[in-house]
Amino acid sequence: MAVGGLLAFLIQNAWAVDPFPVKDIRVEGLQRVEAGTVFASIPVRVGDTYTDEKAAASIRALFALGLFKDVRIESNNGVVVVIVEERPNVADVDFSGNREFDKDVLKRALRDIGLADGRPFDKALVDRAEQELKRQYISKSMYAVEIVTTVTPIERNRVNVSFAVTEGEVAKISEISFVGNKSFSSSTLRGLFDSDTGNWLSWYTKSNRYTRTKLNADVETLRSYYLARGFLEFKVDSTQVAISPDKKDIAITLSMTEGEQFAVSNIKLAGNFLGKEAEFQSLVTIKAGEPYNATDVAQTTKAFTDYFANFGYAFARAEARTEIDRTTNRVEITLVGEPSRRVYVRRINVAGNDRTRDEVIRREFRQLEAAWYDGEKIRLSRNRVDRLGYFTNVGIETQEVAGAPDQVDLTISVVEKPTGSISLGAGVSSADGLGLSFGFKQENAFGSGNSLGIEVNTSKSNRTLVLSTSDPYFTDDGVSRTFDLYQRTSRPYDDTSTYAIETTGIGVRFGVPFNDSDTVFFGLGADKTRIVPGTLLPT
Repeated sequence: MAVGGLLAFLIQNAWAVDPFPVKDIRVEGLQRVEAGTVFASIPVRVGDTYTDEKAAASIRALFALGLFKDVRIESNNGVVVVIVEERPNVADVDFSGNREFDKDVLKRALRDIGLADGRPFDKALVDRAEQELKRQYISKSMYAVEIVTTVTPIERNRVNVSFAVTEGEVAKISEISFVGNKSFSSSTLRGLFDSDTGNWLSWYTKSNRYTRTKLNADVETLRSYYLARGFLEFKVDSTQVAISPDKKDIAITLSMTEGEQFAVSNIKLAGNFLGKEAEFQSLVTIKAGEPYNATDVAQTTKAFTDYFANFGYAFARAEARTEIDRTTNRVEITLVGEPSRRVYVRRINVAGNDRTRDEVIRREFRQLEAAWYDGEKIRLSRNRVDRLGYFTNVGIETQEVAGAPDQVDLTISVVEKPTGSISLGAGVSSADGLGLSFGFKQENAFGSGNSLGIEVNTSKSNRTLVLSTSDPYFTDDGVSRTFDLYQRTSRPYDDTSTYAIETTGIGVRFGVPFNDSDTVFFGLGADKTRIVPGTLLPT
């Protein structure tokens, strides 16, 4: 009997009970589920009046938990007895015959649909699991895959679920054809695609494997190619993918309408450009007399919005409007600028820096709080933080301030990466004996932005001890200071009884920034060299 029919049957039986005050509630049939879960789910409490509606609601609520495959409610002298039969739990999910995917990958895919170790088992999950596994293989162009599922009951109301996978052969693209292309040859268009019919590197690139995602990207590449060459009305009418009966070959056919090729007749500015029309005009990369290029149009409108942002207009808009003359196949472009409202930065927040101190990031910012929003300074700030080398990713988001249309908050999000290195080495020779070497370098010591380095070598022929530290913000203006302290002892010959040259020194360097990209270093150093007496000392 289907669950819906069973539920209706049980509810009908519940309706046959006359209302009565509930003296006690008992639960029978529980194995792993806590009784409190049942009591919390049903809308019946001791002292309540038991009715048909509450019985029906209780059964629905317990089935909705997904933990039970059967629920019954009985009553006897004011005692309500809830009788349940728990679904079996999944003890283990296993796979055999899978070579394309690792077991952990498949288990994660099934976990997303509810089939995993420790979860309640539902027979309906088997069909969903098989469909999900087939979807995973189809994404790898393996259409001939077959899945056989075996469910094995074990002790304590548990089941083992195993999937026997027969992967079959990979379906490969045998043909890519185009219908409706007149201006460009099919071979030229095929050359734009990441998908192809195979070459000597396909075993590695898998370029001849079909995936919907990759084909969609290829279609967008095709569309961009036409739009960048003046075909404003180009469209892909249909994309047909046919697979052979043996599921080994795939043929792709794209039908398109090219439309006419249009050239740019004129470019005009309209709207509010803050009285800086000449400056905005210099940002235009569209050229009159050449075919309409959607890429140039997009670059120009982005350059406009970026330039507006340099004057505090964070929400400026720039739009390219086209007026087509079909008799001459010409198009006139009107670039409309709307600066919207000017805003200033209320607060700058830093996120993601678990180890690096806030001040290390903030001191790289050229955009200041309580100052007008400046897009150029914000981009420069982001690049300066990225150049620190402490992060794998740096991003800046702009959020409007509720109730303050002239204010925004900036949030700079970073993802930290390891900035230290340690090297250890050991060597043995007949002359030197055992020699050890140790190196330590930390570019962001203790999250302070300072660097610290130590180098030690205990070889008898070449002893080295080097200490170095650098403070990139020795002054608030960004002047850096680096100290080097070193002692080196070297022997020109392998014999440890020969003379040695011992050098002790100290150096200091200052880096003075002249602008945001150029720094000049000045340094001063002093060292003392001493000859340690020994044999073979030159006269």
